[in-house]
Amino acid sequence: MTASQPTTNAAAFAAAQAVIPGGVDSPVRAFGSVGGTPRFMAGARGPYLTDVEGNEYVDLVCSWGPMLLGHQHPEVVEAVHAAVDRGLGFGTSTLEETALAELIASKVPVERVRFVSTGTEATMTALRLARGVTGRNLIVKFAGCYHGHSDGLLAAAGSGVATAALPGSAGVTEAAASETLVVDYNDRAAVEAVFAEHGERIAALITEAVPCNMGVVEPAEGFNAFLREITRRHGALLIWDEVLTGFRATATGGWGLSGQPEGWTPDIWCFGKVIGGGMPAAALGGSAEIMDHLAPLGPVYQAGTLSGNPVAMAAGHATLSRADEAVYAAVTRASDAVREGLVAALDAEGVDHSIQRAGTLFSVAFGTSGTGVRDYRDAQGQEVFRYAPFFQSMLASGVYLPPSVFEAWFVSAAHDDAAVTRVLDALPAAAKAAAAATPQG
Repeated sequence: MTASQPTTNAAAFAAAQAVIPGGVDSPVRAFGSVGGTPRFMAGARGPYLTDVEGNEYVDLVCSWGPMLLGHQHPEVVEAVHAAVDRGLGFGTSTLEETALAELIASKVPVERVRFVSTGTEATMTALRLARGVTGRNLIVKFAGCYHGHSDGLLAAAGSGVATAALPGSAGVTEAAASETLVVDYNDRAAVEAVFAEHGERIAALITEAVPCNMGVVEPAEGFNAFLREITRRHGALLIWDEVLTGFRATATGGWGLSGQPEGWTPDIWCFGKVIGGGMPAAALGGSAEIMDHLAPLGPVYQAGTLSGNPVAMAAGHATLSRADEAVYAAVTRASDAVREGLVAALDAEGVDHSIQRAGTLFSVAFGTSGTGVRDYRDAQGQEVFRYAPFFQSMLASGVYLPPSVFEAWFVSAAHDDAAVTRVLDALPAAAKAAAAATPQG
């Protein structure tokens, strides 16, 4: 850091606001729903973040999922350094792409993998591919499920737009929105109705394997299997968005919680986050029959200058190849400990809540103990006002939570007893702050 660079979070935010819209490159980072000054991080190691002021935090965001092994895992860093030494990018195919594609295909049932740079690109391409395969135009999505920021998927998109208190996005045309049919999550009758009316025109239904952008929302028992059955019945494809949950919720992602034990697979998978190991990488995958519709073999076009970047591929391969049983056991232990401590702290203060959980991922929803959160309407109806003081108390105690109640909490295999203890020690004061909160602030 040079002498001219900001040395406080406030100064860093002010400098960013002068040249970056809102001072951030992703809206949730602006602390809009929790208040206060956004933190600008200068470094990270293991389970900890360090901001520009030198403050250390236990990280419960983990770069929104990718840091499964923790920050600066030595073998991942070594692999990245070796890749950089070979070259940052070539504009050609590389061995690293094939190696990571083979690794992904060894863990979940896909025959072909196409790399892109972002989750948005993965879902956007998946929709185009589904339309190209079926010759149909309509897409079904669920209110509250977030699939990136392409125009056709921003309707009732949860997470980002919920945090920003926006119903969708300006700039999305009526034509783009008209080809997306939005139904309530966990509502079989609504899904049956939309397919009964539009079934012959529906190219695909897209769903998060486990919704994690209206908080974590567990699929009702058998709901995902029902989605598989009804799409197949009507000749539509099932697009399975594992950008966040893939190789995160379990060793085989959200599929490991439903499709794998129930014996079914989706048609198109979308991956991201963990498969890049903290660098920009995402992918879509599926059977050869479907994926070979992509150019250059088929008529569905997709391309990207930085798709399959060798440095990102190296980071992803190093991460995913080390994600063994011991890693997932460590993540599960840390996740369980934090979740149980959260319940105990909130119960001690009489704070009504539910904990929404899927594998190693979880979130808290205030004022929802009666039914939990089953859909976007439930998520929006919770006592959101309790989260900001809860968040600020944890931040002051050195714990960095997602700056939105609509996001999942993450831990890594590096979250050892010392890191977990710091989180547990911070929870009682945060629970008191949540208990004292009022809708008026």
